[in-house]
Amino acid sequence: MAGLTKNTPHPTEIKLHQQSRILDITFSDGKFFQFSCEFLRVHSPSAEVSGHGPGQEVLQTGKKTVNISKIEPVGNYAIQLNFTDGHNTGLYSWDLLYNFGLNQDTMWPRYLQRLEAAGASREHEVKPQKSNHSCK
Repeated sequence: MAGLTKNTPHPTEIKLHQQSRILDITFSDGKFFQFSCEFLRVHSPSAEVSGHGPGQEVLQTGKKTVNISKIEPVGNYAIQLNFTDGHNTGLYSWDLLYNFGLNQDTMWPRYLQRLEAAGASREHEVKPQKSNHSCK
C-alpha cells in the first residue's frame, strides 16, 4: 500500500462472476481489468503467500478451481477476499489491484513457469486414502 496516494485510481465498480470465477474491476481513470480468482489467490499479498521479503514467496499449487466466496471492504483503500479454499488473509489495496491489472500479462506466465520448474500443477491434487483393511 506504499503507493497509495490521493491520485491513485480507485475502483468505481467491483463485480464477481462466480460461475466463471472472474473478478471485474473498473477504476476511476477508466481502466478495466479482469482477474481470475486463481490469479488473485496465487498472488495474494498475505505473508503466507508473499513471505516477509523478496525471495520468500511460497508457490501456490492446486488453485485452478478456487473461487471467491466473499468480498469485504477495508476502509476506503482495500478489499479482503475470502477464497473457497479457506484463505482470507492479505489486503488487496487499490494500488496493488491496479498494479496487478497493468502487469498480469507478465505475472501469469511467470507463475506458470515457476509451477513447471517445481514440477507442480494448477490442478487440485487428491491424495490417496489410506486403507485400514489388510488383505490376508
